Amino acid sequence: MANLTMVQAITDALDVALERDENTMIFGEDVGVNGGVFRATEGLQEKYGEERVFDTPLAESGIGGLAIGLALEKYRPIPEVQFFGFVFEVMDSVVTQMARTRFRLGGKREMPITIRSPFGGGVHTPELHADSLEGLIAQSPGIRVVIPSNPYDAKGLLLSSIESNDPVVFLEHMKLYRSFRQEVPEGYYTLPLDQAAIANEGHDVTIVTYGYMVRESLKAAETLLAQGVSVEVIDLRTVSPIDVDTIVKSVEKTGRLVVVQEAQRQAGVGATVMAEIAERAILNLKAPIGRVASPDTVYPFGMAENDWLPNEEDIINKVQELMNFD
Repeated sequence: MANLTMVQAITDALDVALERDENTMIFGEDVGVNGGVFRATEGLQEKYGEERVFDTPLAESGIGGLAIGLALEKYRPIPEVQFFGFVFEVMDSVVTQMARTRFRLGGKREMPITIRSPFGGGVHTPELHADSLEGLIAQSPGIRVVIPSNPYDAKGLLLSSIESNDPVVFLEHMKLYRSFRQEVPEGYYTLPLDQAAIANEGHDVTIVTYGYMVRESLKAAETLLAQGVSVEVIDLRTVSPIDVDTIVKSVEKTGRLVVVQEAQRQAGVGATVMAEIAERAILNLKAPIGRVASPDTVYPFGMAENDWLPNEEDIINKVQELMNFD
């Protein structure tokens, strides 16, 4: 076992993937010599050469087109979009082409593409860098969206994503990159896609969340336990498709649900979770479904982001509201 940060676990996963499959390659803006903005690909070009780890021009649309062409030729590309706020420049490739190719060609071709991209607030990035845009892709059938919340999951889920024959958008929250360490197995291992994890067991209320909000939810759960409230925290891990069965089982046990996301109320995937539970388990609920999310405004400038983003206190207040409902 190695004690790794999340960005180190991601680098380790990429190293393993490149070593195991010679048809795997990494490309994007500054991922070669510099090892990426956050050094997630550091040392990989030196180890595997410029033909397998290489820089591209500053053109996300070109990165997407190159990934599609390589996938059609049976390569396994891992392109990086430097920040997910720039995804609009490559949306046509992702949603119109990658997501539809298997259907369009009757299953005769696969799209084993894993798009890596950092996102998320709390680190005072410039405008257009921190936006949570996962909901845009989650509403597009034919493509997975995976968001790890810790180093162990990041490595296992990334290797599973790279091995998938369908396209995956793999989003890495910037605040999680170096905020804590975790024991991570050395070498190769995978974790199942499309399967949520119980990050904390409880019996009074269920919190469903993902990304950095898992950390805030776990802190809230610890505080609430001292107040006599037992919180079950579900980490979605894959936000499209959502593991609804795990959520339903938890709600059947607790009778209360709070959905927590960093994205604005009208964005993210929280509303989908709420709708699924309202349809499938509403008679198990003892209180209305609670929601904690950012306001429906554009992402603020850095000086205001800590006031804008959801936090532990917001989650505690919402849980207490549900516990006091009668």
